[in-house]
Amino acid sequence: MTTNTAIGAGKENTQAITFKNQLHKDFYTEHLQKCRHQDVYHKALVYCLGIDSDTRKHTDRIYDFASGYIKPECLHEGWQTSGSVKIVRMAFNLYCNGTPSVSSCKNKKAQLEECQLYTVENLFCSGYAKYFWEAVKIRYPEYCFHIDYWEDMYAEN
Repeated sequence: MTTNTAIGAGKENTQAITFKNQLHKDFYTEHLQKCRHQDVYHKALVYCLGIDSDTRKHTDRIYDFASGYIKPECLHEGWQTSGSVKIVRMAFNLYCNGTPSVSSCKNKKAQLEECQLYTVENLFCSGYAKYFWEAVKIRYPEYCFHIDYWEDMYAEN
């Protein structure tokens, strides 16, 4: 018998998702259906890609729904803005648990600079922080959807 020690394991993890606007919500609903799987990785990816009109418009340049592969080269395309690259990096990080665009850099210095663009400080210092936190909650429901548990636990100490 295996034991799952995650907070809230075995409980249904449901919580209302906060969307930026109706376009974001509609995008999420429509594009999640195109994914090969309806797991937390895909939910977080699609949620992120729906945050901004630029990423919604260029979704096919960012992610291949048929193969399930991300397209890190999109980070260097002309349509990208300072905000959209943060959204894409957040989406990639939550989807594949890493920094996939780093490997395309030619030298160690460029790799380090690219890796730093995935840090919490670089991603969350933006107007999208509220939605990035929401994406983290979607990706890690076993730790985030039961925040009241943590608040109660720390209140006792």
